[in-house]
Formats: sequence, C-alpha cells, structure tokens
Amino acid sequence: MSLTHGRRPLVFNAFLTNTVSHIHHGMWRHPDSRQARYTELELWLDLARTLERGHFDAIFFADTLGPMDVHEGGWKTSVRQGLQIPSGDPVVLLPALATVTEHLGLVATSSVAAEHPFVHARRFSTLDHLTGGRVGWNIVTGTRRSEARNLGHDDAAPHAERYAAAQEYAEVVYKLWERSWEDDAVIRDRESGRYSDETRVHAIDHVGPRYRVAGPHLAEPSPQRTPLIFQAGSSPAGRDFAARHAEGTFIAAHDPHSAAEVTADVRRRAVAHGRQADDILFIQGLTFVVGDTETEALARSAEIDEWLSDEAMLAHMSGTIGVDFAAIDLDRPIGDFTTERTQGIVAGLAAAAPDKSKTFRELTRWAWSQRVVGTPEQVADSLERWRQAGVDGVNVIYISLPGTYADFIEHVAPVLRDRGLMQREYRPGTLREKLFPGRGPRLPRRHPARQVTIAAAG
Repeated sequence: MSLTHGRRPLVFNAFLTNTVSHIHHGMWRHPDSRQARYTELELWLDLARTLERGHFDAIFFADTLGPMDVHEGGWKTSVRQGLQIPSGDPVVLLPALATVTEHLGLVATSSVAAEHPFVHARRFSTLDHLTGGRVGWNIVTGTRRSEARNLGHDDAAPHAERYAAAQEYAEVVYKLWERSWEDDAVIRDRESGRYSDETRVHAIDHVGPRYRVAGPHLAEPSPQRTPLIFQAGSSPAGRDFAARHAEGTFIAAHDPHSAAEVTADVRRRAVAHGRQADDILFIQGLTFVVGDTETEALARSAEIDEWLSDEAMLAHMSGTIGVDFAAIDLDRPIGDFTTERTQGIVAGLAAAAPDKSKTFRELTRWAWSQRVVGTPEQVADSLERWRQAGVDGVNVIYISLPGTYADFIEHVAPVLRDRGLMQREYRPGTLREKLFPGRGPRLPRRHPARQVTIAAAG
C-alpha cells in the first residue's frame, strides 16, 4: 500500500567520507568510479550539484581520526587497501559545497574527543553563518584505539565514560550557542560605533569535571544558533544520548522489524526526557542496486561482489568491533560475545538470531547486508516497509561515486516522488526548518540546549 501524499516524505542523505574508500571497499578500482579523485574539489562540487538537482536533503560526511588498526595487528592492511586512509577533513569542504548549492543540507562529523568544545562551537557557528543555516553536526564519541593514541591517550575511554564526556561537551557548546549572546545583542549602530550591546553578551563560566570554559562565545548568533544535531549511538547509552539530544539519529537495523524496535525505544526515552516523540528523525543506512528488471539488478549486485575486497571488508569490521578477524574462526557462532568498541552492532546481529547461531563471518558481511536490490518499484516497496516500521529517512551509502547517486536520482527518485516518499521541491529556510516543517530555525524550548542556564552577569 502506498503512502498518501499528505505525509512527510522520507529524508534522503548522501552518506560518505572524504576518502578513497568508505564502506564498499575495493570499488574505488572500478572504471566508473571517481573515488580515487577525492582530493579534487571539483568531484565534490559536482556531487553537491547532482544531489541538489535530485532534491536530496543533505550530504552527510562521516569521519575518523585514526586508521583501522586491528586486522593482522596493525594498520598496514588499511593503508594498502585505501580503507578510510588517506582521508581529508570533511568540515573544510562544507563552505565550498555551500557556494554551488542553495538548499542542500551540509552535515559533518566531529568527535567530542578530538577538539575542545570552545573551538568546536566557534567553528560550527561560522559554518552555520556561511551556509545560511544549512549545517548539521554529527556527534560521535570516538571508539578506536588509533584515534585515542593520535590524541594523546593509550586507548579509547570505556563506553560509559565516553558518553558521560559527551554529555558535558554538549552542555558547554549549548551554553555558548544558546546563552552567551542574547537575541538582540548585535545592534550595528554606525553612529555610536557600537557593533554589539555588551550588556547582552555573557560569559558562560562553565566549570565541570572535564572542562572549564569562561566565554563569552566569540561568534554572534547564527541562523540556527545550534546546528542540526545528528547522532549514531546504538547501545543503551547511545540510545539514551540520542533521546536527550539528537534531532536525527543514524540507525543500522538489519530489517524493518529491528528498526521498529529501535525507533519505539528511543522515542519512549525521548518522551521520558521531556521531548516529543517526533522530535527525532530516524535515518536508516541503506545501499541500492537498481535495474530495469529484477534479473538485471541481481546481475549488477553480483558484479559488485566481484569488485569488493574481502580483505578490506574484514579489516573494516575488525577495526569497528575491536577483534582481529584475521586470527579468528569466522564460522564460530557469536554467542554471548560483547565488546566495548561497538556494542550496538554486535547486539543487533545477535538479536536477529535468538538461538545465537549467527557467525563471525556473517558479522563481517554486516556492511553488505543492507543492500536493496531490484527495480525502482521494488526499491520503493522496500522503502515503504521501512517507513511503516518508523524510519523517517535514509542515509544512502554509495557503492560507486558518483554513480550510486546519479542512478538513484535518475531511476528511483521519480517513483518515490509519485508515491509521496521523496520531496519534489525544497522548503524555504534553514536545514532545521526544511526537515521539521512548521518549526522555526531554532531548537524547540523543550530541547536541553534551550534549557541550560548561566549566571548572566557579563
């Protein structure tokens, strides 16, 4: 049954990294792929133009500050295979992409472990100004040992400690974005020479267990003040963080039934934290292989498998889970296996087989499992099932760049628009106004960012 046109369309983001190979490792070798030209600005400008022509909601950059370094005991496999190394800083790309687009959302990942919150707050305020309020921040806590070692630590902090640090980090940036400058602080009075009313600009004087930040914020209020907030935690602590803070949460459910459980749980938690159930958009990661017939689509999918690098895929999952799959029996059942690195992925796979029969080989194929293969109509049918499970949008994971997005826009998007599943035109306003129709450019007052307090004495 098709969705009615009165319902909000799904959100569609292009999900990628500023690197050679993100998820489908080995595909950079394909003659139709431009991924190896990731250092060339024109690749990204062309992609942004294509996405806006196709009415995608946003381009969403993942990121990492350390190589996958678990497979065969180190990072050599990652370097050899181009597995997210070499890579560039996606935040640097956003202003350039803004110059060739008018509506496309621009979302970048920034880890709370990587940068002091005062510096981060100014950078994203600047981005929000330069993009006209189209910027989003994907909050991550940092799970890899290699990231931690690059930032001066022996290993990533334990799971609970990472999320406790993220809570305080969020509190600091909220104070800077939402409380340091009052709405009418900037007066631009040419006659008196006063650019701002100093009585309406305040220090935040934050003192916490991890941060001491005096303020005031160096940037004047941007169109959204706080950028649109994304988050991707899937563990209980991650879900609770999303329920408190996220406006969009990236999920990696194995099927619509699993997605329904996640969305219902996080929405319950959000309501318990004083938010509304529809304050959070749930964005499922999916890959699409499309053909004029199902047979053609299946043949294309099989061809993709021939190009993929088994070694790189194993190395990716080794780094994600924290287990060296080069030294493990891949046919061993997962059973009660747990890890501090990425609890949600393992738990999700185990939940798909209550008898605990899923193997490590199946876990290594996790990144491949969310592939939707078929005709445009079959893809639309699949997306309707995800929508009915509570999913609000899709992070479209590319196989070939830019071909994945060009094919999707040409062949699938028209069918989705006919069913009311994809927007036909952009709404005016900031990224927040585009994704939450009828709401303003700022976070609602029930969000914790609007509830932080400071001693407004100067």
